[in-house]
Amino acid sequence: MITKKLFCMVAGAMLAGLVSSRVVAEQPSLFSLSLEDLANIQLDLATGTPKTLQAAPSVASVITAADIAMLGARTLDEVLETVPGLHVSLSSLNRLDAVYSLRGIHTGFNPHVQLLLDGNPVKWSAQGGRPYQLRLPTSAIAKIEVIRGPGSALYGSDAFSGVINVITKAGESAVGFEAGMRTGSFGSRDFWVTGTKVLSAWQLSANLNYMESDGDSSRVVDSDLQTTLDDIFATSASLAPAALASDYRVFDIHLGARNDNWNFNLWHWRSDDTGNGVGGAQALDPSSKEQFKISSLGVSYDLPVVLGWSQQLKFNYFYNDVESNLTLLPAGSRVPIGSDGNIDFINPTATPVFTDGVIGKPGGLSRDQAIEWQAQFDQLKDHSIRIAVGYKKQRFSSTELKNFGPGILDGSEDTVSGTLTDISDTEFVFLADSERDIHHVMLQDEWSLAAEIMVTAGVRLDNYSDFGSTLNPRLALVWNTTDRLTSKVMYGSAFRAPSFGELSFINNPAAIGNSELQPETIDTSELLFDYRPLDNVKTRLNLYYYKAQNLIEFVPGAGGAVAENARDQQGHGLEWELIWQPHKRFNLAVNAAWQKSKDTETREAISDAPGKQLTLIANWRFRSEWSLNAHLNKIMDRERAVTDTRSAISDYSRLDFNLSKKNLLPGLGVSIKVKNSFDRDAREPSTDSIIQDYPLEGRSVWLELNYATF
Repeated sequence: MITKKLFCMVAGAMLAGLVSSRVVAEQPSLFSLSLEDLANIQLDLATGTPKTLQAAPSVASVITAADIAMLGARTLDEVLETVPGLHVSLSSLNRLDAVYSLRGIHTGFNPHVQLLLDGNPVKWSAQGGRPYQLRLPTSAIAKIEVIRGPGSALYGSDAFSGVINVITKAGESAVGFEAGMRTGSFGSRDFWVTGTKVLSAWQLSANLNYMESDGDSSRVVDSDLQTTLDDIFATSASLAPAALASDYRVFDIHLGARNDNWNFNLWHWRSDDTGNGVGGAQALDPSSKEQFKISSLGVSYDLPVVLGWSQQLKFNYFYNDVESNLTLLPAGSRVPIGSDGNIDFINPTATPVFTDGVIGKPGGLSRDQAIEWQAQFDQLKDHSIRIAVGYKKQRFSSTELKNFGPGILDGSEDTVSGTLTDISDTEFVFLADSERDIHHVMLQDEWSLAAEIMVTAGVRLDNYSDFGSTLNPRLALVWNTTDRLTSKVMYGSAFRAPSFGELSFINNPAAIGNSELQPETIDTSELLFDYRPLDNVKTRLNLYYYKAQNLIEFVPGAGGAVAENARDQQGHGLEWELIWQPHKRFNLAVNAAWQKSKDTETREAISDAPGKQLTLIANWRFRSEWSLNAHLNKIMDRERAVTDTRSAISDYSRLDFNLSKKNLLPGLGVSIKVKNSFDRDAREPSTDSIIQDYPLEGRSVWLELNYATF
């Protein structure tokens, strides 16, 4: 019923637009630009002010809405797979959350890449990474800016290996109307409507998106954690072989309002009845569904210029509500428990049968409030000075219902039913209510040392109420070596603050917090060459080296896995890009990445992260408004952990095609997308509970209709 109503709404909106709207020029694809124009594409992410890609003191990429349409991508994660050196993997800890693997920095909760939406942070303070099961529809996106490398000198914690800023259609300045619908494999349906209108001195924008999918039933795993337990305890509770629970239903709403001084961005995202992938404990859980809600408000106000200083005041509120529903082990499972009622394989006191399964419903509400004052002074001849002072308050409150653990079991039970006990307001909850205060101050100077040389120097001090201060500098030199070559030398440091969970998890032997944790830190040096040997050929080569310290892991101990600053890591590598435009109707982009990262002490290779990546994107406009896009992605050389005795992780390649036609009717476009065209068996690394790794989606076909006046 919901889908039918949405279909009628979007179809009606498209028809109304066809009748009443006139078509205006769309935002160009980077593929349609000349190489000279491409070099002048601007982004704000590198310095906080507009800079061209060529002049930006960072390793940066920009992707426009037209580029996304050319690819036929449905979600942000699909688009990010085209960024050099960035691989979108899957969490090896639980569910099927996306992991943004950059330069060998690859962890299950993935808190090392800072995601921004219209310049505002998107993160869950309990785990430190992005919110669970976050799917951002591309129909909401106007542009994506990415910097690879440290960004804490501007953005503070989590800008460790990279920063991604997603600029929404409700947050940009284009005026017009858009509506679209898409249907395809796995029972998937997408609908969206975007409208922007000028009303008096205000520009008002709205973007509404809906996505749903039944999930790919061919993503079958043959065994799981419960399979192992069945072998040990002579039970038959495992649901394997069965498919991963990859179904979802997402609502995504963006509202914007701006005038000469004010800018408001409101975002609400909700994922209902979401499948939890491989389950919360690596045991298949097809029937449990989870609910996630996010609301975010960003406000900025341009203050009057004072003594040559332009000023802006920014406020952000971020709300994330998680309602997890996990059958950690299925009905009929037999597992050992300790005297505290927790699952305990080391010192068990009983091995009861959980007749309805081991059930946990942990939830949490995080609320972040931030305010920042920024000012910029451009009155000096060769300098542009930027300063910022800010404050953030992070708060987290938890809820929990379950049928095991302290306060519920005493370690003498023979059987345990599915009756749940609410321990939300007791000492037995998995994470006590937490809060922290964060203050920061930032200073940056962009110095035109000579006509061809720009030096950017900056530093940011962050002070956390729970662990103290951290100072992160940056220094970059951009040299227009010749009219065809730009050279960049860059250094930066970054940090990641321990999450509330890493500091304070309790009553959970799988993860116990440690209040003595120190922040993770990284120092990165980079050398980049941006060269245009011919008018229709452009290439970039980036070389980097980093050393990371105090990386946090949960280390097994007598009382459970405890968070520790367990290891240091170092790595080096390169990222190479080539764009070739042999004809105005044909474009080819190739990028490749190679990295080698290892534990500083043991010299063992970092597991799961790709050692090599190759991406090829070809776009052919074979008739005036017909185009064919081909996207090849190859992932290679992923290593197992030294303690993992399974066979090597297989390389894979996937080839996608997107055929599109503009102006089937004025403003109306149609496209057909085929993903994983040759139905390759591609897999992402899992824990050894899922012996054969996580299978990715098989071949899929999508049909899209889209009407726009942008």
